[in-house]
Amino acid sequence: MFLPNQHPDYRQPLDPVDAETLGVKAAEEVERYLACRDNPVPTPLLTLPALASELGVGAVHIKDESLRLGLGSFKALGGSYAVIRLVLEEAGRQLGRPVDIADLHTPAVRAIAASLTVACATDGNHGRSVAQGAQLIGARAAIFVHAGVSAERVAAIARFGAQLIRVEGTYDDSVAEASRVAAEKGWTVVSDTSWPGYERIPGLVMQGYTAMVREALRQLPAPPTHVFVQAGVGGVAAAVAGYLALVLGDRRPAFIVVEPARAACLLETARVGHPVKIAPGAPTVMAMLECYEPSRVAWRVLSRVADAFMTVDEEDAVAVMNRLARPGGSDPAIVAGESGGVGLAGLVRAAADPEIRVALDLDAMSRVFVINTEGATDLERYADLVGVRPETVTTGATFHARGAWA
Repeated sequence: MFLPNQHPDYRQPLDPVDAETLGVKAAEEVERYLACRDNPVPTPLLTLPALASELGVGAVHIKDESLRLGLGSFKALGGSYAVIRLVLEEAGRQLGRPVDIADLHTPAVRAIAASLTVACATDGNHGRSVAQGAQLIGARAAIFVHAGVSAERVAAIARFGAQLIRVEGTYDDSVAEASRVAAEKGWTVVSDTSWPGYERIPGLVMQGYTAMVREALRQLPAPPTHVFVQAGVGGVAAAVAGYLALVLGDRRPAFIVVEPARAACLLETARVGHPVKIAPGAPTVMAMLECYEPSRVAWRVLSRVADAFMTVDEEDAVAVMNRLARPGGSDPAIVAGESGGVGLAGLVRAAADPEIRVALDLDAMSRVFVINTEGATDLERYADLVGVRPETVTTGATFHARGAWA
């Protein structure tokens, strides 16, 4: 399904709060915090000329977040950044003086951090980032995981010393339970989705993602004309779209939000014109995007700066995983998890549909930017869907058939 943005706020300026959250000064602050992390190097921007030729576009550039801060996904930029910011702010209140990132490992700040617990719900990647942030600063973390989170992803969170709490039902059920338990115990919820009365912390999570698009604009040979970004609750899509709109203004690219057909809460929100919760259906292979209610902050941004919303099917996501692992021509091989290549899957579907191509002005001069938002964060699942272990996928490798080396 493809739906152009018809909201009354479309192409209106961002809300001042969102403009401050996602603007250049905020992104500079994120980079300052990022510089104090281990291995803070930018993730690579790769070019896919063979795929661009197949799709009839001028260029396809993909930002590979599978290498971000050792966590395997872009989420490493959001949850941990918010946790560190929040703990330092609390330390400043308790100590009665400004506390900055340089004070992170001082005894006074560590003692305050040790008394705090942060909590969140997760499909896997956000919880891992929150748990890492808590470990870095010396706080405790309680991570709520729903029934669909794989054992391997749960184990990856547990490695950071977090308390894991299983919740029956969907991601949205785990969000509600995390909020309820945290209120009872006095924990701080660090969620990547927002609801009425709870916006600042999800805004900080989104703010963390601006580092990724800021890097990309430095790496790209020219600003993109089209951007396809996947969405669950909408946080990363809103962060990327908002930052691009603020920095590029009238030169901003066409921005397309891509969701699983089985969990398209933003497309349905765009259709009716206000945030809605959709009914859960069959699980989607795109596990990190299986969300049934959008973030209200993300929607407030996307209603203004997203140009269209579209869905892709299960086989589209799996096909892109396989295509990235088995590139054609001179394209590099890339390990993309089940949700990692969904923005690219949206581009592939759009390029194959004459009506969508016309609607988006997608042609041989188009410069398209997409993000591989995650690598193989569940190794067994990746091997099952792609037919090879992710560690065997190396740049320049080609296959003649599924799982067979050339």
